[in-house]
Amino acid sequence: MIQIAIFSDVHGNFPALEAVLADIVKRGIQQKFCLGDLVDFAPWGNEVVEKIRSLNIPCLMGNHDERIAFDIPVVPLPKHSEEETEARFIAIDHSKKNITERNRQFLSELPFHLKLNFKVGKKHWDIQLLHAGLVSNDTYLYESEGDEVFIRMLEESHSDIVVMGHTHLSFKKYFKTKGWAVNCGSVGRSKEKNRLASYLILTLDEKQISPEIIQIDYPIEETVCGIEESGIPDYYAAFLKNEKTSVL
Repeated sequence: MIQIAIFSDVHGNFPALEAVLADIVKRGIQQKFCLGDLVDFAPWGNEVVEKIRSLNIPCLMGNHDERIAFDIPVVPLPKHSEEETEARFIAIDHSKKNITERNRQFLSELPFHLKLNFKVGKKHWDIQLLHAGLVSNDTYLYESEGDEVFIRMLEESHSDIVVMGHTHLSFKKYFKTKGWAVNCGSVGRSKEKNRLASYLILTLDEKQISPEIIQIDYPIEETVCGIEESGIPDYYAAFLKNEKTSVL
C-alpha cells in the first residue's frame, strides 16, 4: 500500500499551509504534491513559496503563479462583483510588488502538468496531476459538469485518476471502467461553507485507488489579522470569515 498527499490553492495563506503539512506528517505520509496557486489573497506568498521549495515538494504552476511570474495583466472576470473585481486587482498587485526575484523565478519554472506512475505489487497506477484543465489553467470544472467531460480527460491523459484544484471546491467522481476525477479543494481559500483547509489523500493498493478528502481547522483568525494588517483588501479577510461569497 502507498499513500500520497495532494494539495492545491494555498494563495499566500501560510497558517493554513502549515496546518495541512503538519497533518500530513502526523499521518506518516511521505509523498506530497502541490497543484499550484501558491500566491495572492493573503500576505505570505514568499513564505509559502519558500516552504514548498525547502521541502522539495513537486509543484505545478497555477494561473495565479503564472500571472505573478510573468507579470501578466489582470483581466476582470464577468462573474465577479464590482467589489471583488477591485479587491482582486489590488491583491494581485500586492503580490507582484512583494514577491522576491528568487521566488518569482521559482514560479516561472514550475511545470504545467505532472504525470505519476506508482507500482504497487504487480499493478501500475497512472495519476494525472493538473491545476485546472488539460489545456488551460483557467478552466473551471465543477462537480456538476457532465460525466463525459471527466471521462474524456481520463481517456486523453491515459490515466486511472485525474486530480485537480483551481475551483476551491472539492469533489470525488468515479466512473466504472474509466477511473476517478477528483478535486482536492483549497488549502488557503476554500469556497466551501466551512472554510476549512482541504487536501487529498490517495491510498493505492494492487486492487484500487481510494481517494479521501481531508478538511482541517487552522488558525483562521491569524490569517484574517495578517490580511487586515497588510495592503491586501479586507474583502479577503471577510471572505475567510464567511462574510463574503465568490462565484469563481
